[in-house]
Amino acid sequence: MSNDRSGSGSRLVDIGRFILDNGWMPAAASFDITSTVDFQEVDNALNQARKEVAQRYDFKGATADIVLSEKDKTLTLMTDDEMKMNALWEIVQTRLVRRGVAIKNFKKTDSEPAAGGKMRRLIPIQQGIPIEAARDIVKFLKDQKLKKVQAAIQADQVRVTSPSRDELQLAIHALKEHDFGVALQFGNYR
Repeated sequence: MSNDRSGSGSRLVDIGRFILDNGWMPAAASFDITSTVDFQEVDNALNQARKEVAQRYDFKGATADIVLSEKDKTLTLMTDDEMKMNALWEIVQTRLVRRGVAIKNFKKTDSEPAAGGKMRRLIPIQQGIPIEAARDIVKFLKDQKLKKVQAAIQADQVRVTSPSRDELQLAIHALKEHDFGVALQFGNYR
């Protein structure tokens, strides 16, 4: 056997030594935690709710308006009285769930009187993780004492990194078990 280092296996060894000598570490694995609402699915669910309300006997001749404002991120319901308001909200929730939209991001508020003796309910839609919830997520992950798991708030999402993919899986499992008041989605797992 010759000491010829021209084989492809020796190149890999040389690259490996170069990486070790220069102190490079493998990249840390990470994932992003977000809380988004798909407004197209919301619109589809609200169209289904409008059709159901038009066919229901208890809403015949009654006011039952459903208005979505994507710009303001609000859902406005208007009915004749509080009983119909609760029935309308129940229909909307059912349709949202059937379309796969998390209703945790719809912050239910009390009804308020509107013009003409009607009732109005303005429901804000939470798009992104609010800063308080993001802080709670970071604190929760630190309290879990997972080895080398780091969480950082980035605008309306949280990035979680760790050298160990197993630790990230444990972090995802722990986060799914806890309620932060918004629906969490886990993405960009690398």
